[in-house]
Amino acid sequence: MKKIFILGACGLFLSIAGAQGVMTPELLWSLGRVGAETVTPDGQHVIFGVTYYDIATGVGERNLFSIGLTDHKPIQLTTTKGGENSVMTLPGGKMGYIYQGQIWQSEWDGSNAKQLTNYPDGLSNVRFSPDGKHILFSKDVKLIDVLASEKYKDLPNSSVRIYESLNYRHWDTWEDGAYSHIMLATWDNGIIGPEKDIMDGLPFDSPQMPFGGVEDFMFHNDNDHIIYVTKALHGTDYTQSTNTDIYLYTMSTGDTKNITAGMEGYDTNPNFSPDGNRLAWLSMARNGYEADKNRLYINDIKNKVVIDASESFDESIEALRWSNNGNFIYFLSPINGTLQLFELDVTNVFTKVDGRKRNPIRQVTSGDYDVASIVGETNGMLVVTRTDMNHAAELFLVNPSTGVMTAITEINKPNYDKIGMCKTERKMVKTTDGLDMLVWFIYPPNFDPNKKYPTLLYCQGGPQSALTQFYSFRWNFQLMASQGYIVVAPNRRGMPGHGTKWNEQISKDWGGQAINDYYSAIDYAKTLPYVDADRCGAVGASYGGYSVYMMAGTHQGRFKTFIAHDGLFNLQSFYGTTDEMWFATWDLGGPYWSRGVQDNSYLQFNPITFVSEWNTPILIFQGGKDYRTTEDQAFQAFQAAQLRGIRSRFVYLPDENHWVLKCHNGLAWQREFFDWLHQTL
Repeated sequence: MKKIFILGACGLFLSIAGAQGVMTPELLWSLGRVGAETVTPDGQHVIFGVTYYDIATGVGERNLFSIGLTDHKPIQLTTTKGGENSVMTLPGGKMGYIYQGQIWQSEWDGSNAKQLTNYPDGLSNVRFSPDGKHILFSKDVKLIDVLASEKYKDLPNSSVRIYESLNYRHWDTWEDGAYSHIMLATWDNGIIGPEKDIMDGLPFDSPQMPFGGVEDFMFHNDNDHIIYVTKALHGTDYTQSTNTDIYLYTMSTGDTKNITAGMEGYDTNPNFSPDGNRLAWLSMARNGYEADKNRLYINDIKNKVVIDASESFDESIEALRWSNNGNFIYFLSPINGTLQLFELDVTNVFTKVDGRKRNPIRQVTSGDYDVASIVGETNGMLVVTRTDMNHAAELFLVNPSTGVMTAITEINKPNYDKIGMCKTERKMVKTTDGLDMLVWFIYPPNFDPNKKYPTLLYCQGGPQSALTQFYSFRWNFQLMASQGYIVVAPNRRGMPGHGTKWNEQISKDWGGQAINDYYSAIDYAKTLPYVDADRCGAVGASYGGYSVYMMAGTHQGRFKTFIAHDGLFNLQSFYGTTDEMWFATWDLGGPYWSRGVQDNSYLQFNPITFVSEWNTPILIFQGGKDYRTTEDQAFQAFQAAQLRGIRSRFVYLPDENHWVLKCHNGLAWQREFFDWLHQTL
């Protein structure tokens, strides 16, 4: 029945679009997913990967491609079954990449491919020393016994786990007593010599779990020093702190030094300048606050000067990269509902004019799109990936002097040419406290302002994550609008891109001004002649799911239906089950047993408090491997809705985490999503 609905809905909106197709879940999952790799050493080509999903089997296949920066003609480099990734320049200049856990070598045109290594456990996060004589890679090192079969040798078939501290599970994985460590070994054309654990067998992770990668460590160009990121804590202490530090390891002596000691928050993304004389990294000031302003620090190693190069910049920084000549640092930052490219003039940071520093930061790009990543630099131009609400990631060239962008790839153009695009529009809405709030409006293809459309209020998660021109393969605004809905997406309190004060206002106030911002957005939308005020719904995940649960008991008839994914329903049980305690402690103001906290986070701002007011249909999604917002939250919410006699549906995804990553699960999610809206809105 659900499949019939999707096809029928597509037929309906085809006629609306004037015989032009629209985005559907199946088309969305058939798009090529472009992932940038690197610029070739000669600066003439970009290597990138494209993943395609077979809708019939749900299996994804990733291959490598090369595209010329002058002719823009893509050439497929690999055809082997499975995903090739982590393209690198091997000692000697040939192309290297990881395939099935081993390093492979080929020419830069993909020819003469051969396997170089046969490492027993597989390799990941590989770095080579500048002289090509050493290799770094990450490896899980077993340090602590947690299984009963390990503790009691006569019980080999026991599946019992035994823990004496928190962090017993993280994100979507149970702790098994192994830690990710950086291994140093000699390299001789595929022969990996004796390896050394530069972390000395300590129970810390590098790369950082669960999302850290090769950006967490690198060689210095003197071939003797290595920097890496770790949080020197484990167990319960680990769950209560965000204090990662950057460590300097000396190969010749085996000594390790903490070079960010005293900096109490996250220290990440360490990068040496091309000449090795300066080290840049990102740093947050406050321990326990994972959404603190991310500052850009530079250590002038020769002159022993450390400065906050972003002191006057009122936003968080991400994805930094040195220019090839070392005079600039390029980085990304959210700004006014988009993610843009910025340039920091390193010379200006250390130079004063008339005793005053000049402003070293300049915005390079601007427009209704996101610069999603910085790939590399060639011939004075930057290679980036770019998205907007109608287009998945593609490669672009950027002139850093003018900000002018030129498309390099158009992998999905044949599909886009067959469907109608969705207009996106900025609107400024007054909030209940008299401030201006940016709200994105996304309209169906061939939008007719003389008609009335059902409308969805989209509630972003985070809660302090930017709502920009991103392109999601689940919460896809183009897909939602293409099914005939107007999407209203507010940049409510707590979102970066509007100054640090706006970003910080949500902490300890989850159910306060941010929820009022949502109400301001939907109340404004209902004044527009093309919004059907009687057919509005609210949808969201994570904090967005919390927002849906919160509004379900306080919306006073504004909405006709709700959809919540992995939302927080009961903040007391959330505090007792979530994996990263620093987040819950900071954002909620403390544990539920602390005096003075209960009246706000655990009562006034707790969705379970208002269940007696629930009266609106609700669809609840939940991942079974989500240890950030655990499944008991959804169980409680669905049980409450059912016992209250409210029309409700529960969609459980046992093998998904906080996201939905598998193709067939994603398609099922989207079909249930639109089927519910069709029935209730």
